[in-house]
Parts: sequence; C-alpha cells; structure tokens
Amino acid sequence: MALDNPAFNNPAFQDSKAARSYPGRPGLQPPAAQTQTASAQHAGVDAAAQAQLEGMYAAPSAGAVETDRMTVEDTIWKTVGLFAVLLVTAVGGWVWTMSPVAETGQPTLMPWIIGMIGGFVLSLVVIFTSRKKIRPALIFAYAAFEGLFVGGISAYFEMIWEGIVLQATLGTLSVVGVTLALFASGKIRASKKATKVFMIAMVGYLVFSLLNLVLMWTGVNNNPWGLLGEQIAGIPLGLIIGVLVVIMAAYSLVLDFDSIQQGVRNGAPRQYGWIGGFGIMVTVVWLYIEILRIIAIVRGSN
Repeated sequence: MALDNPAFNNPAFQDSKAARSYPGRPGLQPPAAQTQTASAQHAGVDAAAQAQLEGMYAAPSAGAVETDRMTVEDTIWKTVGLFAVLLVTAVGGWVWTMSPVAETGQPTLMPWIIGMIGGFVLSLVVIFTSRKKIRPALIFAYAAFEGLFVGGISAYFEMIWEGIVLQATLGTLSVVGVTLALFASGKIRASKKATKVFMIAMVGYLVFSLLNLVLMWTGVNNNPWGLLGEQIAGIPLGLIIGVLVVIMAAYSLVLDFDSIQQGVRNGAPRQYGWIGGFGIMVTVVWLYIEILRIIAIVRGSN
C-alpha cells in the first residue's frame, strides 16, 4: 500500500469511531468516545500500513528463479476470502450484541469492544512483523475480530437509528466503486505531492481525534460526539470533518490499489497478495465507520 491505509492505507501496504438519551429510547447511551477511538485507531493503522507496503514494494524484485509471483487476480481472491471471514463474524457480532435486548431492553457492547481491541492489536502485529514473514493466519484472525467489531457497532447503531446500516453500506460501496473505476480508467493516480498532503491531513486528523477524546473523557465537552457534535452555521462539525475524512479514505484506497499494482509490476512474491487484501480491508472498514458516524451525527441532530 504505499502510504495509504491502516493496512494498505491501510497501513500494511506502505511498507508497506457522556451519556446522552435518545428520543424514544431513554437510557440508551451511545459510546461515542469508543466510536471516536475506533476511528482514530483505524486511521493510524492505515497510515502505518501504507508506509510498510511502500517499503516492501521498493525492495528489489523477486529473482528470476522464483516463479511464485503476485498477481491482481490472486490478490482479489485473497481479499474476497478475508471479507468473507469478516462478514461471517459480523453476523455473529450482530447476534451477540442483540441477544440481551429481549430481557434487558439494551444491547451488549462486548462484541464491539472485543473486536475493536483485538483487531487493533492484530493489525499492529501484522504491520510490524510482515517485513520478516507474512502470516495469513494472523490476517484472517484480524478479519475475524474486525467482523465482531463491525457487527457489534452496526447492530448498536441500527437499534438507535433504523436503516442506518443499509445507508452506510450503500455509501461505502459507492465510494469504493467510484474510486476503483476512476483508478482503473487512469483518471486518478497516487502522486508524491498528494500523498504528502494526505499524510499531513492524517496526522492532523489523529491529533484532533485524540484531543476530542480527552475533552469527552474529562467532561470538558459533554456532547455525545464531543467536538464533532458542535455546529458551525447550523452544520454539525462532524459532518464537515466527516466528508474530509471520507475523501482521505478514498485516497487511501487509491494508495492501496497503486501499491498492489506496483507489487505486480515488480514481480513481488505471491504472498504479498495477503498484505494487499489486508490493506484494502482496513481502509474499507475505516471508510464504513466514518460514513456510519456521519449519518448518525446528521440523523441525531435532526
């Protein structure tokens, strides 16, 4: 990934988410701070992964005696396999989250928390150990934890805002589809200048996220979304920043695609296809979380 996501821009390819009751649901408290934390974690992982992949692909091409080469088709199948695992565990996370609702009236946050922490830890392990050896089992384990997280957070938000998961899913697929189409047509490409701007924006976003978390945890800002819940000229700050972050995530995808393309051109070993899939998955999950939060902030403000 070159410098684009937590795994690909995902970091791996660069060398590579205050209690408040909601109308109609008294007592249901959205852990906005956890959402902010998850978002910041994915953004950070994405940046680290991108740097890792870039370094990997900058290495000398595989020798002539090696025949096990990385291809776009093989990378696509690896990516599909990872997302299949994520979707299966996401269903499990959804069911687990909603299981206590019939008795207590409220969902459990365990799948969300376990998936977020487990996914974050494994993403770091994958990113910092893949230079020496790529372990597909760790990447599949990461996909499983991410599924728990995505399923848990999706079920929780769906309980508060009915239909939000479908909206976020369609939005994510639209951004991914448009970005892929523009990249395939050659109308958008990664550049050193754009990547430098992207990294500066990423650092700025991570600093803002950290500051927002501190203000929320210390009670300085009691808004469920922290600074993101404040309004500027009647527009939620979370909407403004969210749109910018979605653009960043889209560029992160471009970096992911570009990293895969470079790997294929340089004759990288076939195993690097797992890093490509890992990068794309991190970026897509990050994008989904951001779009989910944008919609939640907009619908909550209404």
